Amino acid sequence: MPDFLAGTWMMENGANWSDELWSDAKGGLMLGVARSGFGKEVQSWEMARIERKADGSISFFAQPKGRVPTEFRQVLRSSDTVEFANPANDYPQRVRYWRQGKLLMAEISKLDGSDAVRWNYRPVVPPAD
Repeated sequence: MPDFLAGTWMMENGANWSDELWSDAKGGLMLGVARSGFGKEVQSWEMARIERKADGSISFFAQPKGRVPTEFRQVLRSSDTVEFANPANDYPQRVRYWRQGKLLMAEISKLDGSDAVRWNYRPVVPPAD
């Protein structure tokens, strides 16, 4: 499981913003939520999960705006990178996450890497107790 995703992540670029929250991996399951917007307006949101299936394979399931989940099978994994693909999906066909130091990078694209959209997230420090 891609444990390096766990945490709260945020990106801001002027009035554009995006954030993702990922649970830790317990019982072969990570749960995620994401939203993006402009100013005070939410423009998109998504529920997601990364799941170890009964056959041992790992898949990413995306549910933009609560739609029926789309499955992307894990095709690449290292200590700081994970990539999922679904060639049958119109867009995206590839979902990729990787770490660059303390930053979390995310990218969606077509299978060949074209039409890429990228997010550069910084970690959000939780409030002190």
